[in-house]
Amino acid sequence: MPTFLPVDEQLAYIRKGSAEIVKESELRSKLERSLATGKPLRVKAGFDPTAPDLHLGHTVLLRKLKHFQDLGHTVIFLIGDFTGMIGDPTGRSATRPPLSPEEIMRNAKTYMAQVFKILSQAKTETRFNSEWFDKLKSADWIRLTAKFTVSQMLEREDFHKRFQEEKPIAMHELLYPLAQGYDSVALQADVELGGTDQKFNLLVGREMQRAYGQESQVVLTTPIIEGLDGVQKMSKSLGNAIGIQEPPLEMYGKVMSISDAMMWRYYELLTDVQLPEIEKMKRESHPMEAKKDLARRIVTDFHSADAAAKAGEDWAKQFQKDEVPGDVEEVEASVEVMPDGRVRLDKLLAREGLADSVSDAVRKLKQRAVRVNGELKTDPVASLDLNQPIVLQVGRKIKRVRVTFASGTRPIDDSLSS
Repeated sequence: MPTFLPVDEQLAYIRKGSAEIVKESELRSKLERSLATGKPLRVKAGFDPTAPDLHLGHTVLLRKLKHFQDLGHTVIFLIGDFTGMIGDPTGRSATRPPLSPEEIMRNAKTYMAQVFKILSQAKTETRFNSEWFDKLKSADWIRLTAKFTVSQMLEREDFHKRFQEEKPIAMHELLYPLAQGYDSVALQADVELGGTDQKFNLLVGREMQRAYGQESQVVLTTPIIEGLDGVQKMSKSLGNAIGIQEPPLEMYGKVMSISDAMMWRYYELLTDVQLPEIEKMKRESHPMEAKKDLARRIVTDFHSADAAAKAGEDWAKQFQKDEVPGDVEEVEASVEVMPDGRVRLDKLLAREGLADSVSDAVRKLKQRAVRVNGELKTDPVASLDLNQPIVLQVGRKIKRVRVTFASGTRPIDDSLSS
């Protein structure tokens, strides 16, 4: 029989990094019953494997699952191989193209390899929802759809907006929330987790369980974390993400590039450090040391403690001690100097192959991925001392540039700007 912490201590750990709990009084009751009977709660989160690679934004939910696992409860990692073929309409302004079963299974295997960097594979119940949906007959689907009305579905913001704008809503999309709700019935979930954008689907699960004579699950939502820019949600398409499979030094450097204010949000959502300790660090720690500790923790989670230590040493050599590795390529380059003496840094990065194009260089500057002589740069135009070599770094790429002013100096080609 597992040994559980007192309910108040469990609740404090569960609240950390949670956006909303519906309803916390019900969660308390379930935890009290679990403590009395020694029976763990069944905590579910579903993932449709629609893309193969995860970034730190995806791990906010996974870490909350880990917290339940730390507390001794049963975590169910549900792979939506059936619902993935429907396509989650959440946040979509148009019908999502369905994936093939082959694509879903390929992505699912990659997901599992990444997910178990956070969750304990031995303690995780991994399920596929095709287990029960492949067995449903036509009559079962009719009974399932009878549990909800069209007007209830149109209360969902995504559907309501598309309906008002006279954009098409495919019939199969209306099945998605019902299918996700039925997952909770099939698994007899006590708690279901999801991002704040998943709230409608999660609440459908509560209704669906009641309709099938089960006690309603508690719904816990987790925040959508901002990316490196500190403004927009973390997204690979926006170029502000930290991928969990990125090399240690790149991951470490990206964490070190975030603002001091954002650092504390990352501590809360991306680590297991509890809130009282975070508050103590805010009061007593130097921001730079706190950020190094954050970077070390994150790299350790997805690589190893040794890899994190080496990444920290390499980062310090490059950015704090003004040391540049001896094997760094040194090149001569002309620069485009503006009338006010400033340099077009975006064009220089593109010219030297540190960015694919000028527009790519601008993106990297906005992502806080560019340093000149160890100093973070975010503006495409910069004031630089051109009388000595300058060290340009974008992520792990680094070059020492000696500036030429002779007649052979040529302007940077504008054709790079596309």
